[in-house]
Amino acid sequence: MAQILARLEPTNVVDAATTSVPKTTPSVPKTSVPKTAPSYSHRWTIGASTPMAWAHDIVLLIMGPTGSGKSNFINKLTRRKEQRKASGLKSHTQGIDEYKLDRYGRHYVFVDTPGFDDTYRSDRDILRTIADWLEKKYRGEVKVAGIVYTHRITDNRMSGSVCKNLDLFGKMCGDKAAARVRMVTTMWDRVINVETAESRVKQLEGNFWKPLLDLEARHERFKNTSENAWYIVDELIGETEALLLQEELVEASRHLNETTAGQALYTQFQRLLYEQRETITQLAREAKAQKDPKLAEELQAEYEKVEQQLQETWKAMETMKIPWDRRIALLFSKGTRSVSIKLAFPEKDNLIHPCGLQHKVQIKFPGSDTK
Repeated sequence: MAQILARLEPTNVVDAATTSVPKTTPSVPKTSVPKTAPSYSHRWTIGASTPMAWAHDIVLLIMGPTGSGKSNFINKLTRRKEQRKASGLKSHTQGIDEYKLDRYGRHYVFVDTPGFDDTYRSDRDILRTIADWLEKKYRGEVKVAGIVYTHRITDNRMSGSVCKNLDLFGKMCGDKAAARVRMVTTMWDRVINVETAESRVKQLEGNFWKPLLDLEARHERFKNTSENAWYIVDELIGETEALLLQEELVEASRHLNETTAGQALYTQFQRLLYEQRETITQLAREAKAQKDPKLAEELQAEYEKVEQQLQETWKAMETMKIPWDRRIALLFSKGTRSVSIKLAFPEKDNLIHPCGLQHKVQIKFPGSDTK
C-alpha cells in the first residue's frame, strides 16, 4: 500500500506538540541491596497448571511496543541467554509470560507483556489478555510493584504503532501509579550519533513523556547489561499502587469496553475506520484515472485488501460499543481514585491522530536522518 501511494503523493512529516500535567504524586523512597551474586529460578509461563505470583512476590510489568527490548531486558535480569528476538513488526511474545527469580531473599516476578500491533493478534485481544491478568492479580491481592516501559532510542520517528502503545499505556496506568513507572530507553549500544540520540531524549522528555514525568515517573537509560537492568529495578521498587485499569475492572465493576483503555481503543477503531474509508475512496479514484493497466490492477488489489480490513475493523468496533442501558448505569456507578494520563500527541492542521492506520504520517525527531 505504502509503495503504491508513494508513487501518487508525498509523505507528510510533522513536529511534536507539548502538554503538561501538574505534579501531584510524592517521591518514593529508594531501596538498596548488597552487591553479591543472586540466585535464579526457572522461567514459568502462565497457564492452567503453572505456578502464579503470590502476594509476597515483587511483581514488575515490562511493557512497550513490539521489538523495543522487553524480553531482552528480562534476559539481562535473569541472566538467561536470549532465545528469541522481535524484529520489525514481528512479535514473539504473544501471551503473558512470568519469569520468577529469587534474589537476596526477595521473590521477584517479571511479567513480559505483548505489545499492541502484534503480528498475530488483534489489539482488542491483547488488551483483553493484559486486562484479564491485571484483574486476576488484583482480586488475588497481588500488587504490581512497578512498570518498566521500553522505547528504542534508535527510532528516528514516533510511528503510529509506537504512539498507539504509549496512548493505551497512559489509559491503563492512571496518575496514581505513575510514580511506579520507569520509561526506559533501550538499544543505546547501537547508537551511532550520540548527539542525535540526546536530541531524541529531549523530545521524549519534553513532549511525549512529559505528563508521565510530571507525575514522578522517571526516564532511565538501559545500557544492555545485567548490572544496569538491576539498577533500574532496585531504584523502582517501593510502595505498590493499583493501576487505573485494575480499579475500573474490580472496584468500579466495569466491563473492559467500559474502561478508559477500552474506550481509547474504541476511539482508535473509529479513526481506523475513517482512514480505511478514505483510502478506499482514494484507491478507487486513482484506479479509475490510471491509464497504466498494471498500476490499475495493483490499485484494484489494494482496494479489495483495504475493503476487507474495513469490514474487520467494523466488526471489532461493534464489540467495543457500550449499550445505552449500560451507559446510563455507568452514570451512577462507583468512581475510581485514579484518572487517565493524557499524553502529548500533536493535533495540528488536518493531521489524523498518530495512533491509527495512517503510518505514513509520523512524528519526526530532530536530526532523524542519522542514527
